[in-house]
Amino acid sequence: MKVLLGSPRGFCAGVVRAVEIVELALERLGKPVFVRHEIVHNPFVVDSLRQRGAVFIEDLSEVPDNQVVIFSAHGVSPRVRMEAQARGLRVIDATCPLVTKVHIEALKYSQEGYSIILVGHRDHPETVGTAGEVPGNIVIVETAQEAETVEVINQKKVAVLTQTTLSVDDTKEIIDALRSRFPNLLVRNDICYATANRQLAAKTLAKQVDLVLVIGAPNSSNCNRLKEVVQAAGVKAFLVNGPDEVTEDRVRGAARIGIVSGASTPEVLVNAVTKKLAPDQIVPIEVVQENVRFSLPSELR
Repeated sequence: MKVLLGSPRGFCAGVVRAVEIVELALERLGKPVFVRHEIVHNPFVVDSLRQRGAVFIEDLSEVPDNQVVIFSAHGVSPRVRMEAQARGLRVIDATCPLVTKVHIEALKYSQEGYSIILVGHRDHPETVGTAGEVPGNIVIVETAQEAETVEVINQKKVAVLTQTTLSVDDTKEIIDALRSRFPNLLVRNDICYATANRQLAAKTLAKQVDLVLVIGAPNSSNCNRLKEVVQAAGVKAFLVNGPDEVTEDRVRGAARIGIVSGASTPEVLVNAVTKKLAPDQIVPIEVVQENVRFSLPSELR
């Protein structure tokens, strides 16, 4: 068996920053440190931080007074920020800067009189946070079918924003459908560099292998998109969260197996899956080089 190891893979700059924020907060401020929502969507990462003293909560009411609360990489709505301020909680913001950029765009275009369409998954924390910036002037669209019927307040001035973790191909289909209805559509395609690069790596591997293992959590949006990208290329793909999910039934008959991982997947899981496969040969396939790094919040510099 030969394993083709796709790159880039694993932690993006936003995830590196978010995890480092929690680690530094625990080190410098002591435990417990409360984190609203999973800091990133990977149980291995979350459990590791929980063991060190991080407490993951979904609602600020779970945070005692005068405690530190960290906002996850996915961002939060202004309502959550105001609640934290009213409670006097000490906030450290781990929102990915690329997500923050989408929030700023939502405010900007709304103030300029645009009706805003946000392409994304309704229940994803990132989409919920962005939509909360201008709740009366934003409509969420998940599919091309929805794009064909969506209604907006101002049809002459429409801006479209996107969740950062979507499929590049699916998003293009949705935006094409919106363009056919709104000729003056202003498009801000906000799919992040890491998501686009990992999808390109997945497409590249799909042309060379019998099977692709996408290493990541089932609740990770970008990991699920990687699986879909491979399947759209006509190649079998499985989303596995670690070596325990790599079964004989899944890999039987595959002489060439590709491995990619999502932006919230630690490299230790990639190594563990590769070790379990015990291939005769490992071939690195580097599609794009990444050298992005985001600065830490001022509180932790």
